Amino acid sequence: MKETTPTAMPPCFEKWCQRFDDVFGHKAQKREFRHYLGGLLGESERKNLLQLAENAVGVNYHRLHHFLTDSPWSATKVNERRLEVMNKCSQTKISRGFSLIIDDSGHRKSGNFTEGVGRQYIGEIGKTDNGIVVVTTHLYDGRKSLPLDIELYQHADSLPEGKQDPLFEKKTEIAIKLIDQTRERGYQPGIVIVDAGYGNNTSFLLELENRKLKYLGGIAKNRKVTISEQENNQRTIRIDELAKSIPQEAFSEIQLNLDKPRKVWVATFEVEISRLEGKRSIAIFMNAATFSDATDIDYFITNVSTSVVTSEWIVNTYSQRNWVEVFYREAKGFLGLKEYQVRDKTSLMRHFILVFCAYTFVLWHQLTGGFRRRWATKPLNTFTEALEAFRTAISFRFIEWLTVNRDVFAAHKASFGFIWA
Repeated sequence: MKETTPTAMPPCFEKWCQRFDDVFGHKAQKREFRHYLGGLLGESERKNLLQLAENAVGVNYHRLHHFLTDSPWSATKVNERRLEVMNKCSQTKISRGFSLIIDDSGHRKSGNFTEGVGRQYIGEIGKTDNGIVVVTTHLYDGRKSLPLDIELYQHADSLPEGKQDPLFEKKTEIAIKLIDQTRERGYQPGIVIVDAGYGNNTSFLLELENRKLKYLGGIAKNRKVTISEQENNQRTIRIDELAKSIPQEAFSEIQLNLDKPRKVWVATFEVEISRLEGKRSIAIFMNAATFSDATDIDYFITNVSTSVVTSEWIVNTYSQRNWVEVFYREAKGFLGLKEYQVRDKTSLMRHFILVFCAYTFVLWHQLTGGFRRRWATKPLNTFTEALEAFRTAISFRFIEWLTVNRDVFAAHKASFGFIWA
C-alpha cells in the first residue's frame, strides 16, 4: 500500500540515516531528512512534496517544504557523506580504474519560472521541448553502477543575459568541473566514456588529455578525419564517407550483450584529427555487415593505445555507458528524480542529491546482502529487486503498526476528507 509512517520504517533505514546526522545542524533537519528519504523509497507512484506528505502518517507538508527550500543545510556535504559511506565498506568501496560515464538527461517542465527551464533537446522524449537538463558523472566498475555528481544545466533562455550571463556554462564545461570533483576526491578513473555530444567537442577532448585521462566517445558522422594512403599521401574525408569506402572484410562481427543480445559489425582505424596532436583510433559501428544495409551506424574516437583498442574492446567498453541509462530509468521511475514542487536551483539540487541518497541506500544494502538476509529468499541481483525487498519490509512493519494505531490512521485519512472504516 502507498501509505506508511516514519515510526514503522525498518531498523536498517534508521542506521543508514544516522550516518548523515552530523551533516545536519538541527534535530528538525535530521527528522525531515528521514521523512523525505522514506517518501522517495515508498510505494507511492508520485514523489512530489505534497504526495510524500499525504502518504506518510505524521509527516507535515510545510515542514518538508521548509527542509527542501529554506532550511540551512548543504547538499554538497550530504553528497560527500554519501560517497564516504560507500567508500568505507569493502563490498562497496570505490576502487581505481573504474569507468567514468559523463551524460546529461532532461525531462519536460512547463512554464518558465523554474531555474534552468528552456526550450532544449530532451533525450527522454527525443526532441526539443520546454524542460530541464542535468549533467551527471556516473561510475561503473563491473560490479556496481553509482551516481557521483549532478549539476543543473542553466539554458541560456533561462538566464537574464542569455549566453552572456555570468552564470551560463556549456554542458562540456560543467562536465569538466564534475570530472575534477571526482579526481579531487582521489577517485582515479580508468577511462571516461561520453556520447557524441561531448566526444565531438575537440576542446572537451583536449581538456581530458591535459588531465592525462583516457577516453572513449562518440563523434558525429560529418566529422572530418585525415587518413594515410599509399606513397605517404594523406586525405581528409568525412567519417561517414570513409565508412562507405571500407570493404566488408575490414569489419569484425561482434556479439553485443545488453538487455537484448544483438550482433554488430565494427572496424577500427588510426587517423589524424584537427587540433589533436598525433593519431587517434576511430571505430565504425554498424548493425549490418555492409554500410548499405545498415540502419544504425555510430562512430567513436579514443586516445587509448592501439595495442588495447580492438573491435571487441570498443564494443565492450562503450556498452558500459548503458548503465547510466539504467540509472536514469530507475531514478525517474521509482525514486521521483523528475518530480518536485520547487523552482530555485538550490532546492532542485537538494532534491536531486536526496534521490541519489535513496538510490545509494538501496544499492549499499543490495551489495552487502542486508535486504536478502531479512526480507528475501532469492538473490537480489538488480536495483528493482532490492527496492522491492525493502518495500516489503516497509509494508510488513506498517501493517504491524496499523494493528495498534487504527485510530491514528483513521484520523490521518479524515484530515483529507476520507472515511476509513
